[in-house]
Amino acid sequence: MGSILLTAFALMLIIEGVLPFLMPALWRETFRKLIAMSDGQIRFVGLTSMLAGLLLLLLVRH
Repeated sequence: MGSILLTAFALMLIIEGVLPFLMPALWRETFRKLIAMSDGQIRFVGLTSMLAGLLLLLLVRH
């Protein structure tokens, strides 16, 4: 279980690093827009992201 968790974490870091590596200006602008959002909007984005990840995980595992 620990090995799978570390693998998943490593893949997440790789995927998260692609945008700032390839398009740093777009990444910076995205964070500027994020800062302007309210807490509720940020929570909605986080919830949507988690639900999309959960759905994708369920689709892949079945």
